[in-house]
Amino acid sequence: QTTIAAAAVFLSYASQDSEAAKRICSALRAGGIEVWFDQSELRGGDAWDHKIRRELRDCTLFMPVISANTAARHEGYFRLEWDLADQRTHMIARNRAFIVPVCVDATPETSADTPESFQRVQWTRLPAGVTPPAFVERVRRLLSGETSMSSPTHRVAEPGATNASWSPARKWPSYAAAVAAALVALGAVAYWALEKPRISIPAVSVVFA
Repeated sequence: QTTIAAAAVFLSYASQDSEAAKRICSALRAGGIEVWFDQSELRGGDAWDHKIRRELRDCTLFMPVISANTAARHEGYFRLEWDLADQRTHMIARNRAFIVPVCVDATPETSADTPESFQRVQWTRLPAGVTPPAFVERVRRLLSGETSMSSPTHRVAEPGATNASWSPARKWPSYAAAVAAALVALGAVAYWALEKPRISIPAVSVVFA
């Protein structure tokens, strides 16, 4: 078990996902990243709660491992960890990275049963905990402060997608094109209304008998 250190990652998971969590932990450590990863099966009590609070207070990034297992479990110490991490976000600027959720299966975001702060940031799909070098590099950059959570809302990529995130900003080109087309059409209508030839109506004489 590794002791937490400056610029460290707190890896939070349900016991059923321990194998996936181990793979994530190993990949991050291989990349030179400090990870707090508790493998003890004996959790609970005042001493354990105090330890969780201390580690969560000192870590730089909180990485919840989300899955069908966490969605199905209504109780568990990982939920205490999630709630404590969520509480800490209330004191952290929105543009600073702290919560870095990873989903190790196809669990939909809408049914994951996670705190609201988890929904505001980018999720990454790491099927069965398989962790590519690109994700390790992203975590390293977040720890160093080179990257911040510049967008308030990111959504989970579908399994098999080439990118790990989707952002409304990626839709901007199509929105801009639609707006430009609408403005051109509106200009054409205005020009026609102002410049069309005026139609003269001949005067009509009315004679009363």
